[in-house]
Amino acid sequence: MKIYNSIAGWIIKKRIYQINLFVEFPHKFQENIRHELIQNAKKTVYGIKYNFKDIQSKSDFIKNVPLSNYDDLYPFINRMRSGEQNILWPTQIKWFAKSSGTENSKSKYIPISKESIKNCHYKGGKDLLSLYCNNFPVKKIFEGKSVVLGGSHEISSLSDHMSEGDLSAIIIDNLPFWVKFQQFPHQKIALMNEWEKKIDLMADQAINENVSSLSGVPSWTMVFFNKVLEKSGKSNLHEVWPNFELYMHGGIQFSPYKKHFDKLFPKGINYLESYNASEGFFGVQDVPGKQGMLLMLNYGIYYEFIPLKSLSDSIPISLSLLEVKMNNDYALVISTNSGLWRYLIGDTIRFTSLSPFRIIITGRTKHFMNSFGEELMVHNADRALQIACDKTHSEYSEYTAAPKYTSSKIDAYHEWLVEFILPPNDIDFFIDIFDTALMTLNSDYEAKRYKSIILQKPKIHIARKRLFYDWMKQKGKLGGQNKIPRLSDNRIYLEELLKMNT
Repeated sequence: MKIYNSIAGWIIKKRIYQINLFVEFPHKFQENIRHELIQNAKKTVYGIKYNFKDIQSKSDFIKNVPLSNYDDLYPFINRMRSGEQNILWPTQIKWFAKSSGTENSKSKYIPISKESIKNCHYKGGKDLLSLYCNNFPVKKIFEGKSVVLGGSHEISSLSDHMSEGDLSAIIIDNLPFWVKFQQFPHQKIALMNEWEKKIDLMADQAINENVSSLSGVPSWTMVFFNKVLEKSGKSNLHEVWPNFELYMHGGIQFSPYKKHFDKLFPKGINYLESYNASEGFFGVQDVPGKQGMLLMLNYGIYYEFIPLKSLSDSIPISLSLLEVKMNNDYALVISTNSGLWRYLIGDTIRFTSLSPFRIIITGRTKHFMNSFGEELMVHNADRALQIACDKTHSEYSEYTAAPKYTSSKIDAYHEWLVEFILPPNDIDFFIDIFDTALMTLNSDYEAKRYKSIILQKPKIHIARKRLFYDWMKQKGKLGGQNKIPRLSDNRIYLEELLKMNT
């Protein structure tokens, strides 16, 4: 493995230098990226339609290019999926990351360019490992195998020349040979589309490998870990992989899984969070154990931020990095080197630091509860559930929630469905702590709960084991980057799950 340590050392020094550059000159990097994106795409169909050639400044950019969501870009993306080129981006597009997101059940197809793969997603992976090794210089992560829990891809139904599937599968399929040599499982298994069969085969092989790291969504990682323990007959994962040292996670809140991971790895391991979506690689946790991910500013992505309270305005306020403030929730807007233009990704973020720029994900623009003006965000729910679990010595894994009210909205309350790893002994006591925590964390919720005039105490149903897994399986959304929808102002998801909770 000496060759990997040599390559790693060279990459680490190079990438740390580049990271320090954009940390020191964030606004210059972002201005340059916006200019380069516009210049590269000015002769595309989209660039001609919105007069990219006339754009010289940020104000020109905002004036000429409209804010967009997936539905706005769908006609252009559909042409690209059918084989047309030079639509949103000038270089050849032959990959599409398929994502259901959490806004609705309809699949989204996000174009992935060669620039995005090389200068965004791969660069993000290299920077994550560079930051890790820079913080833990004596580690030997490259002496073992790295497991990637990914999805699959297939030929597009619209064109034989296009492929679409999970982002992780696209990345795996395009990895350099020297990286593939260290990755596990082998590509044939890694890209299988039958999730349960893939996990079974991976576990069979993994118990005989020297695994030192793994990346994946926590909920699906737990499924894989449990399968490995089942097949190996071991009591913890350090008995299977004594050299395991790093888990790289993202996609959902990790805190409910942390205690369980600590039990699985009794010698202790390191954890790093990343923000890697189908649309781009946005953030890496640069300080271990500290909340917040460094916003990566040199990946061919130009960022804008819309204050959440102005998102519904006819002309929403759009802020650059120069204008953002701490502890405000913003809808994230991106323009990318794959041809997404002023695209509302659907996530909300909050800055925890402005020098350097660090962020946390606080929820989804359409996944929060505000039927009564309570403005309850996912990060409020995650934190309140964790507080209740800590005080009742319980552990949860999944949840979803929706409002419950009559036509006159009298006697309204929030209804929750929570799957526990270790349930509380007294659910009523758990609810009291949870409700109090929500009021402490969210003043709008507290105001609506005042004397129960508007909102009553929440109601919590305990979900049966594997309920959410079975629901995702029924919808064909096992594995990959698929996630449970947490909060909603309608009851579609909750009602479906309650019917299955028997």
